[in-house]
Amino acid sequence: MTIAKTVFAAVLAATPISTAVFAQDSAFKLPEQCTAAKNPGAMDHSAMGHGNDQANAAEGMNAGMMGMMGMGAVDLESMPVHVKENMGKMMVTMPAMHEGMMIENPDVAFACGMIAHHQGAIDMAQVLLAHGENQQMRALANEIIAAQVGEIEQMTSWLAENAN
Repeated sequence: MTIAKTVFAAVLAATPISTAVFAQDSAFKLPEQCTAAKNPGAMDHSAMGHGNDQANAAEGMNAGMMGMMGMGAVDLESMPVHVKENMGKMMVTMPAMHEGMMIENPDVAFACGMIAHHQGAIDMAQVLLAHGENQQMRALANEIIAAQVGEIEQMTSWLAENAN
């Protein structure tokens, strides 16, 4: 199995434990301009876990993606805590990133997709800070958090001023 398939399988396997993680990460929401600016010709992605109900999103993404990829479950319980945390957090931001990128206006789609993408980078950096020991990686994680927070603020301000 390729590395990408292994990571994807791990993400999907995280779905059963992600409900607990959703409780702590439920504060992440795309800006209103991202959820209001739908692509009129786009299909409804809620069946694959891309709706607003995060508990249903976990179930839908697991069933939809597992079926499409033909992958079996990965034993996430045997993986290190940092893997479980990263996978749970990714289950929150991946559907939001996809939802944002489906917006018809390319500028708004970029900002909305990137906000979720940047939040994923922040989440990964925070997991590293909680579990990592290497000082270079910890310093890089702090730099990533600072940069991504600033860019999220910039995109959120742009959306407030420019998105209809």
